[in-house]
This record gives sequence, C-alpha cells and structure tokens, in this order.
Amino acid sequence: MHRRRFLQLAGATLAAGAIAPHALRAATSSVHAVTTPPIDAAAFHAMRRFARTPFGRIAYVERGRGETALFLHGAPLNGFQWRGAIERLAPYRRCVAPDFMGLGYSEVPEGQPLAAPDQTAMLLALLDTLAIGKVDLVASDSGVAVAQLLAAHHPRRVRSLLLANGDVEPDSPPSKVEPVIEMARSGTLADATANWLVDPANARATFGKAVYAFPERLSDETIATYAAPLVSSPLRRAQYHAFHLALKPNPLAGVEVSLKRSRVPVRIVWGMADDIFLPADAEYLDRVFPHSQGIRRVPEGKLFFPEEFPDVIAEEARGLWEVS
Repeated sequence: MHRRRFLQLAGATLAAGAIAPHALRAATSSVHAVTTPPIDAAAFHAMRRFARTPFGRIAYVERGRGETALFLHGAPLNGFQWRGAIERLAPYRRCVAPDFMGLGYSEVPEGQPLAAPDQTAMLLALLDTLAIGKVDLVASDSGVAVAQLLAAHHPRRVRSLLLANGDVEPDSPPSKVEPVIEMARSGTLADATANWLVDPANARATFGKAVYAFPERLSDETIATYAAPLVSSPLRRAQYHAFHLALKPNPLAGVEVSLKRSRVPVRIVWGMADDIFLPADAEYLDRVFPHSQGIRRVPEGKLFFPEEFPDVIAEEARGLWEVS
C-alpha cells in the first residue's frame, strides 16, 4: 500500500474511532448512520438535467468539477441513491449520477433494449455527449454489472472502480431476485410498486426491510422519488418490467477473462447483512481483479447501504482516488 494512502486512511480511522484500519486487507468496520443532512428530494429534482443521446433523453444530476466520478445505481432506484455521496465527494470530483434506461427519470423509446450491455452503450454515449473521457466508477447492485462491462470492454474510459454489493459472473442474477423477475414476467411488479405510493408504511415494512439496515428512516418523499417514475405511464410500467426481464440471461457470462487482465485499481465495500449478494461475491471480485485493494466489510449493511452510509462511500472513494 502506498504510504500516502495509508496515512490518509489511518487518519480517517482515528477520527472515526470505531473503524478498523484499511491497512488490514479484509478489515471489518463498524459504521453509524450519517448525521449530516443529505440533499433532499426537492433539491435533487431541481438538479436534474437531461442529455439527448441516440438512446433517448437520459436523466442525470451532477455536482462538482474536475475529473469525473460516475455513480451507477441499483434497481428499482435511480441516481437519488447517491445524493449523500455526491454531497461529500463534489469537492474532489465532477460527480455525475445518471438514471439507467427503464428506471428513474430517463426517457427512452418503446422497444429500446435494456440489458446491461445496452446500458453500457448508453453510458458511453452519455459520456461522449458530456465530453467526459475517463471516469472513476462507483457502483451498486445491478450497476456493478455495468461497471464490470465498462472495465472489461472499455478500459480506457475507466480510471478506478469502487464496487458495493452487486452482480458478479457466478451470481447474476442472484437467486433472491428470481421472484421479482417472475413478477415482471407476470405483469404484477409495477402494480406492487405503485402501492408504495399509497402505502409507504408497507413499502418500508416489505421492500425497505429487505434491503435497508434502517427502513424506518425511508421517508415518504424518498419512496415516491423511486417509485413514481416507474409507474407514471403504461410505457414506463412496461419498461420497468422489461428492465428486470433483461437481467436474464446472465449479462456477465464470460467477462472474468477480461477482468483478470484489468489494470484498474479496485476497492470493494460490502454490506455483510445483505442476503441477496453474499460475502462470497465480494471475495470473488477481490480475487478476479489483479489490482484489487481489498474488501471493506460493513457489518450492518444490507443491499442499499451506500444510501444509508454515504460517509463510508466517501471515505473509501477518497482513499481509492488518493485525495485528502
């Protein structure tokens, strides 16, 4: 480990008091809920822009300047997932958080393919539209699959990878996602999601409990920010279903060979309380990437812990990027 990185992370450890040093390659850390207020939904909606690409009008937010960090969200979320991390990392990077096709507020035509390779092509078009060359990728959930495809097939566009719980070649899609795919196939997923808007308490007790460490902290406006665009029209409902159906067949089949040749520095941050993407998936990524800088384990973290613990993401990103 570089001396500069060790000193940065050791200093952060002393300040936090309860986090084990990064010098321990498979360190286990204890985290606490963020105390600084994040960007709220109204501010995030006001920040939203649209880029015209061959794939449609792609929604994104950005804050900061300099080299670009690209934040890739999970399903059924959108770029709002990264609001806390963006707030903390904007002093160091031009932070760009797009919405994937079929999710969030991006507007794409009927029939547009939505599988991970298509999302990868869309992101490349977005980067070209915004005159962005290389990026530091920060990814979660299904965004991790797209991040790997970018690193494998477009390595000149990727400067670093910070990966949280998400797809890996041996586990994509994971078995616990199969019921959601079946709901999409039967056409019931959008109706179930629409119910979140009229019964947010139920959303917290079901969806929230499954993927958040603190589901009771999910506000009504946060739930609406995620759910409302997905069910806003018959087209959007159909695309929401199509996004999930496109999770099969495995979009990462065969990618390991390319990842083993990667020269990109990688840091893995894994929520250990997640029962969808298991610890073995983190260990797989650590083995496959030759320049992995190890795993930070977050004991309390479930699938969407990056939203709940943005300080963890910001600390890890600063260490990976070697900024103070």
